[in-house]
Amino acid sequence: MYHLKQVPSDAQIRKYLRRILFGKNIFCPKCRSRDVVSRQGRYHCRSCRTRFSFLSHTWLSDTKLSYEKFWLILWAWCSRIPVSQAMALASLSEEAVRRWYAKFRSHLPENPTILQHIVQLDEAYGKQWTLMMAKEKGTRKLAYSFVPQRRPERHHAAIFLEQFVKPKSRLYTDSAMIYRGIEKWWPVRHERDIHAKWQFGKTSEIEGLFGIMRTFIRRMYHHVPSESMPEYVREFCARFSSPEMFRNPNSYLEKTLTLVPID
Repeated sequence: MYHLKQVPSDAQIRKYLRRILFGKNIFCPKCRSRDVVSRQGRYHCRSCRTRFSFLSHTWLSDTKLSYEKFWLILWAWCSRIPVSQAMALASLSEEAVRRWYAKFRSHLPENPTILQHIVQLDEAYGKQWTLMMAKEKGTRKLAYSFVPQRRPERHHAAIFLEQFVKPKSRLYTDSAMIYRGIEKWWPVRHERDIHAKWQFGKTSEIEGLFGIMRTFIRRMYHHVPSESMPEYVREFCARFSSPEMFRNPNSYLEKTLTLVPID
């Protein structure tokens, strides 16, 4: 493994993790007592006798990587380093890199969003699913949903609007049949582009975003099973809507790493 300047020392990483999880002083993750003693890199609570380490009660409790290698692979993911490049960089197998990237994706915080004002809505199709995605014009706010069939129907569009679009918003779509009369199902002011007439202005932002997403997934992951597409779309949307979370590993961990409550 190469030691890059982006990767702090083992001691610095431990310091970052301790600050994120415990703040200034170590406390017991079970009883919250600060009557804790350190013993050979682990901790012992003298109040409830719980033994723990920095990571033993977090989603990183089962990691076998060194702190520095863990930080390196997280930095690679935050920096959009493709799987093939991360394998060579961290001296890990493809299976290991994909497993770690999947773990990072799975702990992205949920961020339900209601779109308003001007909303552009479009679809993309897989073999047995349809991705419906909308963007609030001029912002980084996105909402998406997967329909488990290749040909969505009008009620799928209506359900999407009920969940993600504020009433009385302006809705811009293409001329797909599922949007015909959609304002009778949800109170929006609906306008549409007719692509056969070379009309693209009303949906330009969302259509451009689909292109950016395809490029991102293809470049970073190369091969993505169709059934796994929802998790990759979720990652892309998080990166687009909250780019500050991916500035560096510290930014990501501050949003995702917490102590799991112990009963």
